[in-house]
Amino acid sequence: MEEIQSQSDHYRSSSSSASSPASRVPSSNFFYLRKPGALRQPISFEDSPDWDDTDIEVRVDEGGDSINAATTPASPSLSKLNSGSLPSPPLPERAVVARKIAGASLAWKDLTVTIKGKRKYSDKVVKSSNGYALPGTMTVIMGPAKSGKSTLLRVLAGRLPDSARMYGEVFVNGSKSHMPYASYGYVERETTLIGTLTVREFLYYSALLQLPGFFCQRKSVVEDAILAMSLGDYANKLIGGHCYMKGLPRGERRRVSIARELVMRPHVLFIDEPLYHLDSVSALLMMVTLKKLASTGCTLIFTIYQSSTEVFGLFDRICLLSNGNTLFFGETLACLQHFSNAGFPCPIMQSPSDHFLRAINTDFDRIIAMCKNWQDDHGDLSSVNMDTAVAIRTLEATYKSSTDAAAVETMITKLTEKEGPSLKSKGKASIPTRIAVLTWRSLLIMSREWKYYWFRLILYMLLTLCIGTVFSGLGHSLSSVVTRVAAIFVYVSFNSLLSIAGVPAQLKEIKVYACEESNLHSGTFVFLLGQLFSSIPFLFLISISSSLVFYFLVGLRDEFSLLMYFVLNFFTCLLVNDGLVLLVVSIWQEVYWSILTLVFIHVAMMLTAGYFRIRSALPRPIWKYPISYVSFHTYSIQGLLENEYVGTSYAVGQVRTISGYQALRNVYDISPHGNSKWGNLLVLFLMCAGYRILVFVILQFGVRKKFPARRFLRCNQDMNNPR
Repeated sequence: MEEIQSQSDHYRSSSSSASSPASRVPSSNFFYLRKPGALRQPISFEDSPDWDDTDIEVRVDEGGDSINAATTPASPSLSKLNSGSLPSPPLPERAVVARKIAGASLAWKDLTVTIKGKRKYSDKVVKSSNGYALPGTMTVIMGPAKSGKSTLLRVLAGRLPDSARMYGEVFVNGSKSHMPYASYGYVERETTLIGTLTVREFLYYSALLQLPGFFCQRKSVVEDAILAMSLGDYANKLIGGHCYMKGLPRGERRRVSIARELVMRPHVLFIDEPLYHLDSVSALLMMVTLKKLASTGCTLIFTIYQSSTEVFGLFDRICLLSNGNTLFFGETLACLQHFSNAGFPCPIMQSPSDHFLRAINTDFDRIIAMCKNWQDDHGDLSSVNMDTAVAIRTLEATYKSSTDAAAVETMITKLTEKEGPSLKSKGKASIPTRIAVLTWRSLLIMSREWKYYWFRLILYMLLTLCIGTVFSGLGHSLSSVVTRVAAIFVYVSFNSLLSIAGVPAQLKEIKVYACEESNLHSGTFVFLLGQLFSSIPFLFLISISSSLVFYFLVGLRDEFSLLMYFVLNFFTCLLVNDGLVLLVVSIWQEVYWSILTLVFIHVAMMLTAGYFRIRSALPRPIWKYPISYVSFHTYSIQGLLENEYVGTSYAVGQVRTISGYQALRNVYDISPHGNSKWGNLLVLFLMCAGYRILVFVILQFGVRKKFPARRFLRCNQDMNNPR
């Protein structure tokens, strides 16, 4: 304790020059947001009053769907701070007012989260955290990197991974029940948007995926979400974000990701780092928008690393974490008073969040050490020599013995002594509806993605023209058999290899699916069927256009039924190849390794397809079994050659003739039966289904998903049965 007191006294003396009344000068750089006409008064800890506990009355309305918390502030200055946010301009005539949202109260008590190590659950990420969030307020979880902010947010949202265990109690409207689907929204730190859609289109398709009901009702919730996030000026603009498509700025894209969750009109909204990668202007605009959203009644809980003074003044309550320990929970201004009482007053010219992080971030110890070793006359940082660990222990000890901690416990008791109305699920869109929505949305994306789809179609046509012109004028003599086999092999193999260009598009679909599935907006089965149905028109367009060009340039047999089989065979080959690409992309989920893997697989399949060496002559280990039998090139080429040569004959000399099968058997293995080509086509269809079944297994079980409702229920079970 002597060490803590000495370090606190030293830090107080080092900051006294900036905070003492004698040297205090009013500054225009550090003011809270205030009402118009309010006096400009700088923050001063010595002049700050001692805040009494807030008298909070919890009232459960009959027939309502949330707990209404009426707060009576004990200080007029604190009331001015909470109510004096950004001045709202008068609404113009016929202006649309945001729809009111019934929020829900959250309270957590003695919340501890452990992460599984090599042997047991030993690493505590969150340690005995207490707090609450009320409807119509913004509660921020602040702290340095790796302090447990995101973990605490996931615990409250019921989205812990399987490697974590939770101990403690979480109450929703006073009861230990999980939040059902559509009663809350969760926005990840990094979300994937669809750049080829406009903001209104993106939100409309999201509403179709998430909610049941009529189309007109979904349009109304989309317009409400656009209004709530102030996206009216960008509603008909493309989201963009690609190197070839200029779209919305980063701040507006972040607001679109939040609006996607608002189409469900959730009672509680969790946001992980809403100011992630935003500049100061965009950050202030984002927080003002969220403040307006909270004023409609929604309960907002989000994490933040750092904020400006203006943004800090918009928060209602703050939960300050460091290394999993709660250093403070309560009103924002009371946090400043808490630091002052602990011996770490904030200088007038410094932002509160900067001051908090400076005091509790252990990374500053390395900066201090560098400044001490670096002999620089202008190194002012060398005078800041407080031990961060001592500061953290001081703040934690001060908070545990303060009236703020007692007020939090009192408030949690009031929120949990009587159960309020339970949240109800709003229902989901049906599976056929979601499949139809995903199919139509993917078709719209394909029609606009010229780089990944239309340019690929042009490349297919150019490659087919090159192959067709190289192998043109072969004729139908016996001497043309070998060359014709080479032409078909090159056509199937090279066009299949060209499909690797679709890896970026497939990767984008996987990312969008993962983002939507994490919030239960989509599902693995729905995604795969939608992806299959949307890819059929594009692949059929490629197959029929390139097949017609190749068929007539090379001069294959002029029969309509044979031509249709050729088109169908190549179309099925493209479907199988599309499933293979989707399988590899779902495994790696990265462009570089996916392309390398696909190139290797295609080369191995081409080597065993029976052209370079007849399959019966291949070495049996590995090459014949199993590679030649899992190579879709083999069945596609074999079916096309049977379609061309089975049932034909060639003259040898004046009197002798041989069948097409006899002419081909020394070059390529085919079956002499006329119906064997349909067997090869059936194998291709089975391979198409098999690849997608493997993708389903990988996406469903191989990749760890976050199921909010299920995970929340498991956490509550773990609380009752701690291990």
